[in-house]
Amino acid sequence: MLSIVIPIHNEEHSILPLYDRLSAVLEKLGRPYEILFVDDASTDRSFELLANLVETDGHLKVIRLRRNFGQTAALSAGFHESKGDVVIAMDGDLQHAPEDIPALLQKIDEGYDIASGWRKQRVDNALTRKIPSRIANWLMAKASGLELRDFGTTFKAYRAEVLKDVNLYGELHRFIPALASFYGARVVEVPIQNTPRAAGDSHYGIGRTFRVLFDILTIKFLLKYFTRPMHFFGFLGLAGTSTGGLIMLYLFVHKLMGNDLIMDHGPLMIAGGLLLLAGLMMFSTGLLGEIMMRTYFESQDRRIYAVREILTRKQRGVAGERGR
Repeated sequence: MLSIVIPIHNEEHSILPLYDRLSAVLEKLGRPYEILFVDDASTDRSFELLANLVETDGHLKVIRLRRNFGQTAALSAGFHESKGDVVIAMDGDLQHAPEDIPALLQKIDEGYDIASGWRKQRVDNALTRKIPSRIANWLMAKASGLELRDFGTTFKAYRAEVLKDVNLYGELHRFIPALASFYGARVVEVPIQNTPRAAGDSHYGIGRTFRVLFDILTIKFLLKYFTRPMHFFGFLGLAGTSTGGLIMLYLFVHKLMGNDLIMDHGPLMIAGGLLLLAGLMMFSTGLLGEIMMRTYFESQDRRIYAVREILTRKQRGVAGERGR
């Protein structure tokens, strides 16, 4: 069974054309399927259109979030509600062509766990999208150790069991292949079409590039030090404590020789004291990180979103009968 997860935010002009094209492609595949639209608190007619579609197609499920949680949370909500053995995520603005779905599925059928879309021929603005994207993708590849050329696209196919090992928060949806590869998932890239946006304005701009840089630092820490935070903070703590300790030892000997520390080495003494304290704080942070890591693995599953309502054809029919 296939599950198609599509986060939506103010995409009223794209929903119907996307639904028609998507349904045509999925019917040709001859596999059971479901389509999950996740409305991330749209302010236009997106939810109204989706609610009407649910009444006519039993393959559809519409998930409406209470507020705008962001794309990562919307995807997480869709993944949680999906029932398919293979889950395909894509955007709802028609920049992802449903006709590319068979190519992604072919790689899953060949034994890969994740088939990641690669926008080989991008149609975005070179200055605001292409160049920053290439830089970000290069940094992501180096930080994660996964040689993908396009981390940014949402258009990917996953085996359902792979997603169970990945917890999403922040804006880490673009790093799902890297996080899954940490658990041994096999990842392959598949060239996909990249068509101009059909209607409306893009929700992303050059400002997102700067947020991506913070995500890169996060993913680097998660992949290398998540289960051993003391290895990261302990190294910084050791460096700070050792440097500060040596400075303070030098000043102590200097004081024993009858010299005036404040007049001769006032700034150095302050620097030594700060390094010593910073090192001790890093050690403490590492210990707290170790405790939190163990708490994380032992805690109950907690979600990062709140669902307002879930619509299915059957539920709406029952609700209608009760109203009569």
